[in-house]
Amino acid sequence: MSEQLCFPAFEPPVSASDGLFLALTPPAEKLSMIAEHTNRLRSAHSLRGKPLAPSCLHVSLQSLGVHDGVPPILVEAVNAAMATVGVPPFDVTFESALSFTNRRWTKPVVLRAGGDMAALLELHRILGEAMTRAGLGRRVTRYFTPHMTLLYDRRIVDEHAIQAFGWTVTDVALVHSLIGRGRHIHLARWPLRQ
Repeated sequence: MSEQLCFPAFEPPVSASDGLFLALTPPAEKLSMIAEHTNRLRSAHSLRGKPLAPSCLHVSLQSLGVHDGVPPILVEAVNAAMATVGVPPFDVTFESALSFTNRRWTKPVVLRAGGDMAALLELHRILGEAMTRAGLGRRVTRYFTPHMTLLYDRRIVDEHAIQAFGWTVTDVALVHSLIGRGRHIHLARWPLRQ
């Protein structure tokens, strides 16, 4: 079975090669800071996992499933849903690092969002409602733990505080994950607005 490096929240069917999801992506000026956090974690916890490529860093908002190719009808439905979303820009902050436990051999090492997450949680809820109106309700994820995966490793990192950092969220991206190839393609972006 191929290893999925960028979107590990599910086990894709054997034939699926393309994951789609809505996400927040860090701005270019934050990538070096995220790399510093990753390197500190690797050093402090003797982690051997390879850091995700900068283009794969994201905060997942809603999954749109795994497919063979990118279904145009699904992209059209997402575009229709996003046209109805009216959320102003807001700040997101990351305050801690930890490993998420799961049944896989390697565990995601993540930065967890903290502080005032009301706007982020509201965006997640509003996206779910918009997707439901656009006929994508069966894909809506109601449970949401805002985080950004940095790498995968066998070692477990207990939750601990980090030097907080963040950015102002100004858009939502439709991301095409090339499963098992460690690559993301941003298919569309929608600016946040009132």
